[in-house]
Amino acid sequence: MGNASDASDAFVSTISREHDVIMGSLYTVFCTLSLMGNGVLLLVAYRKRLSLKPAEFFIVNLSISDLGMTLSLFPLAIPSAFSHRWLFGEVTCQVYALCGVLFGLCSLTNLTALSLVCCLKVCFPNHGNKFSASHACFMLAGVWSYACVFAVGPLAQWGNYTVEPYGTACCIDWRAANHDLSALSYIGCLFLFCYALPCIVIFLSYAFILLTVRGSQQAVQQHVSSPQSRTTNVHALIVKLSVAVCTGFLGAWTPYAVVSMLAAFGDADSIPPVAFAMAAILAKFSTVYNPVVYLLCKPNFRKCLYRDTSSFRQRIGRGSPQPDQKEHFGSSLQCKDNKDASVSTRFSNGQPESYGACLDYSDDGSQCPQATPKPTASILTKSTYREVTVCGLPARLQADFL
Repeated sequence: MGNASDASDAFVSTISREHDVIMGSLYTVFCTLSLMGNGVLLLVAYRKRLSLKPAEFFIVNLSISDLGMTLSLFPLAIPSAFSHRWLFGEVTCQVYALCGVLFGLCSLTNLTALSLVCCLKVCFPNHGNKFSASHACFMLAGVWSYACVFAVGPLAQWGNYTVEPYGTACCIDWRAANHDLSALSYIGCLFLFCYALPCIVIFLSYAFILLTVRGSQQAVQQHVSSPQSRTTNVHALIVKLSVAVCTGFLGAWTPYAVVSMLAAFGDADSIPPVAFAMAAILAKFSTVYNPVVYLLCKPNFRKCLYRDTSSFRQRIGRGSPQPDQKEHFGSSLQCKDNKDASVSTRFSNGQPESYGACLDYSDDGSQCPQATPKPTASILTKSTYREVTVCGLPARLQADFL
């Protein structure tokens, strides 16, 4: 009975009811925005799935992991925050903590892998142009495996999962490092390999990217028709993505990492529970931040989204097009999407990010058919006429016209 009472007391919120209401309200907003943002990003990716580049697989995977965190954590955290206590028992607490660590580490590791791929394609284009969809899938499998190792560790007695210090959610038992050697080694490895190392890799990757792009202006000018404007656009896009990704990474996870390390290696009792609550809120905000960054900063994603919303508005305002119009409309969208993909980003060697994609060539490498004008002839029939191409006439009539 005493153990049951102690467990029940651990699930009672240790922050004020007003703070819990604020947390529940923010989580509700985050959940709604995350579902919308990640849902739209996945919809855009599905619509342009035939022209997705291997590097964009990581953006899709990031959206999947953020959506997994949203669906597994917020439905449990929101009612618990409003109820001023954890509502779902010990077993669900363990599952909640497992999902939080799994999807959180997957997002962070995914950002790290994406920065490495971008660095490879920009700084080492001879190797980057060989990066294929199979390479991307192999790296994504590694991302999930890497996250799974640390997520499953506490279930295998390497570390522990328990209720958060503020009482309405569950995560790693940070305080166990003060008296448990296994927990100490787990938390140390977690900080080193899942925070410090990704930070270093991300910053070094984008630093190399910026240095390479700034030093390659002359090479870019040899491959584009308007060198200065093209190079300026490349610089602006790279800088935006670099600053956005690094700011989001640090802004979302640094407060939680700092508070957790202080609790693990310092005096845990000196850290107020509300500090853990605020750090958790910032970490969960990454589920909203990541899709917004890529929808706004990736030109081909943004153009595809704008095109789809414009098409949707037109269908509502004018009704659905005829079947033959739909087919023609779809083919024009695909062609535009390929063009967007080919001119959206150019790298240090002057080649587009979708090197080999269809501007004058199709995805399989064959030359795209060019729309060249064909001679036509008017055939008069009493008071009406119609135009046909000369090559569509019988040979005898072709000779007369030509």
